[in-house]
Amino acid sequence: MERKRSNYTYLLRCADGSIYCGWTNCLEKRLRAHNEGRGAKYTRGRRPVELVYYEEFATRREAMQRECAIKKMSRREKQQLMLPK
Repeated sequence: MERKRSNYTYLLRCADGSIYCGWTNCLEKRLRAHNEGRGAKYTRGRRPVELVYYEEFATRREAMQRECAIKKMSRREKQQLMLPK
């Protein structure tokens, strides 16, 4: 039986206070990669990073589209997403 994978769009708070947005199909593995310096070039010099928000999607395409939409948001709009609901 094939296991269906989830896809995630996520926000990280970097050590310098900046916000990074990305997508993955394994949050734990991706967060570990960012904090070990094997993630995005942007986060390598801004460690440690902290997962502050994520959304789950059924398809990679949906996660990537949401990532694109979030990257177009202002910093204030991204911070609103990060607030507890």
